[in-house]
This record gives sequence, C-alpha cells and structure tokens, in this order.
Amino acid sequence: MGKGIEGLEQAYEILFTAILIFLAVLALLCLLRAVIGPKTADRIVAVNMLGTMVIVMIAVLTLMLQEDYLADICVIYAMISFLAVIVLTKVYMGVYLERKKIAEMSGETKSGEYTAGDEPGKCDGNDKAEK
Repeated sequence: MGKGIEGLEQAYEILFTAILIFLAVLALLCLLRAVIGPKTADRIVAVNMLGTMVIVMIAVLTLMLQEDYLADICVIYAMISFLAVIVLTKVYMGVYLERKKIAEMSGETKSGEYTAGDEPGKCDGNDKAEK
C-alpha cells in the first residue's frame, strides 16, 4: 500500500514539473510580447498575463512543495500585479488623452480622419440648396 502512495506522489511531481515548464515557456513568450508588442495596449495585456502566470506558478509550487506560506506570497503578488496593471493603464490613458487634447487644440488629425467641418456628404447648414 505504501508503494502505491509513493508512485502517486511521484506522478504528481512529474505533472507539476511539466506544468511549471509549460508555464515558464508561456511566460517567456509573454515577456517577448511585452518587449516587442506593436502597441502599448498589447504590452499592458502581456504584463497582466505574465503576472497571472507567475501567480499560477507560485500556486503550483505551493502544492508541489507543500509549503503553506507560498499561498500567502501568491495572494500578495496578485495584489501587487493588479495594482501595477492599474497604474500602467492609468498612465497610458493619461498620456493618450493628453496627446488627443493637444492634437484637437492644434487642429491636427491623423491621415484619413476628417475634422468636424470636412466630413464628406455632411451639410453644416450654411450651404444653400440649389434649385
């Protein structure tokens, strides 16, 4: 009976190790996306996903090593990761809105966009219809 439990523990250890290796590869891919992401929003999502994967890795280590204090570290890391993503999003939105406000004040638009009076097919009320 004791040998069966040892075999089960060994199977769990192999499973947990495989899960950790898989999550480590995914975390590296998320780190790569965070570095080379084409947009800032992609980078923020990658950082959020990376934080989530680290939380899951700590949870798996909690089960694998049977150390209860790692669960506390997992919860603390989750709170810190959440706050980091909120701060990054707040900073990004502040910069975005500031750039948008400056562009509106200077009258600049991106290529392909129209200003309020330039939209095709839109009459501003000053044009008189020809009869």
